[in-house]
Amino acid sequence: MLLRPTTRAAVWAGLLASCVASAQSPATLRLEDAFERTLSSHPSLQRFALQQDALRAEALTAAQRPPLVVGASLENALGTGDTGGLGGAELSVTVGSSFEPRARRQARVAVVDARVAAVDVQIEAERLDLLAGVARRFVEAAAAQTEVEALRTHVAQRQATVEAAARRVRAGASPQSVQLTAAAALARAELELDRARVTARAARRTLALSWGERDPGFDRVATDLLRLPVLPSFAELARLLERTPELRKFASETRVREARVQLARTQSRPDVAWEAGVRRLQDTGDTAFLGSVSIALGSQARAAPGIRSAEAELEALAFERDAGALMLYATLAEASGRAEVEALAVQRAESTILPALSKAEASARSAYQAGALTYLEWAQLQADWLAARRDQIAAARSTHLALIEIQRLTATPVGAWQESTP
Repeated sequence: MLLRPTTRAAVWAGLLASCVASAQSPATLRLEDAFERTLSSHPSLQRFALQQDALRAEALTAAQRPPLVVGASLENALGTGDTGGLGGAELSVTVGSSFEPRARRQARVAVVDARVAAVDVQIEAERLDLLAGVARRFVEAAAAQTEVEALRTHVAQRQATVEAAARRVRAGASPQSVQLTAAAALARAELELDRARVTARAARRTLALSWGERDPGFDRVATDLLRLPVLPSFAELARLLERTPELRKFASETRVREARVQLARTQSRPDVAWEAGVRRLQDTGDTAFLGSVSIALGSQARAAPGIRSAEAELEALAFERDAGALMLYATLAEASGRAEVEALAVQRAESTILPALSKAEASARSAYQAGALTYLEWAQLQADWLAARRDQIAAARSTHLALIEIQRLTATPVGAWQESTP
């Protein structure tokens, strides 16, 4: 049975909880809202309900006993001599079936039940993948939005240089070329800002398509991209890896294959077919009871290849799980390492690099206005500040994408581990 969208959305709301703020404006989208909208409308989740209906029907079929067969036969009729016409005809009416080993029917039902359980794991995996995709698009929209904010600050810086250069030109302290150069730099900054706005708009549209909305009904995403959660140790993450649907599906598949082994083994026990009925002898007017029992020979020999095949598939699954676990462990290690490295870059930029560049830019402004610094030196500091901010945004984006991958692998909300830190 499909879980309610709100249940899974509540669990996944912990993802990026550190960067999601409460939205005051209806034009601001929260991550929880994006999850809920996606789960309530995405078509990929609806198909599982039909798949489960089909499996329930298969379970009813698997539980059925062998059918009763009603038959009739006419002998010694429409021939020649004494068998001419219907005078010596013998009419038999029978009913028959077979005694199927009870274990076989139970094994068939067990196979279907195991497949139903496997579908539940598939649903969980599909939800995790779907919500991870939504979270990634949310991060892309947040990164584009933060880029716009950084460029607004940069445009303001460039405007300040244009105004300062104009004052120096009017005072005769700088040539006209300095003012023109500053104006050109401002125009380039404004162009970059316009491009960033278009990119942010496209990112919001891509995010809205997650739940089938072609025209986004929001102008912003509620987020502080630069706030990051503190992750547990890698050892704890590795322990949480056991809960991932990608490994749980092997447990479900193991139950399916074990049930198939049992079903294959029941084929070595033959069915006992029976038939009973009455026969009417037309020439004497008498009736007689008839019955028959038949057993197929060589059932064990015919069942042996199927048993070997089912057992081999079951044994192979253990190696598949080991290989899958190694791959997931490597992916977790890579994502954890990337998150740690990129988070360090974000924090170092916030605590050291950007404050130093901001102070240097402010000092350069005063020095330029006093004639102690050239325009190019001041403009270079502004460019350095923008480059550092962009590096920080890129590192924060990479950190959150790595956190989403960790969330997907461990099926655990990142925000549930520890409060976020600036």
